[in-house]
Amino acid sequence: MKIKYIALSLSLIFIFSSCTQRIVDFTIISTKNIDLSKAASFERSKKRNTGTDRVYWLISIPLGIPNMKEAIDRAIEQTPGSVALVDGVVYTKSMWFILSGFSEYIVEGTPLIDPALSLNMDELESQYNYVHYDKEGKIKEIQPLTEQEYNAKAEQIKSKKLGRTK
Repeated sequence: MKIKYIALSLSLIFIFSSCTQRIVDFTIISTKNIDLSKAASFERSKKRNTGTDRVYWLISIPLGIPNMKEAIDRAIEQTPGSVALVDGVVYTKSMWFILSGFSEYIVEGTPLIDPALSLNMDELESQYNYVHYDKEGKIKEIQPLTEQEYNAKAEQIKSKKLGRTK
């Protein structure tokens, strides 16, 4: 009788198993092209970001491969103007539940923001804006638009992409 309980206990442990491993701690990590000559102007965010890339398993068959780059991108892109993460950690996690489960990468870190790329949304006058950039990618001008002007401009851009002119 005890053997049945031991076998049942071991089966339940195996079925509901989960594992999280810390892969690496990092000082700075990025998947973006960064102009390091402007590094002195970069600012640290006050909050930390977390990005994940998860892939599910069904009956021990993976439905893909988790991608660490995707997890890093998702963490960086949560903050406008962010180009990298600093003082962070990368984990891998797997979890099983009966015949299914998942594997994932988890990336946590503090965003490093390039002020030239960030845009303070509080400064915008309108919900709809047309932003002009210079050749270096810096914001040159922000033009507030009404909803009708925005829709007209969007149609104009779509027409140019499709090769039609009005």
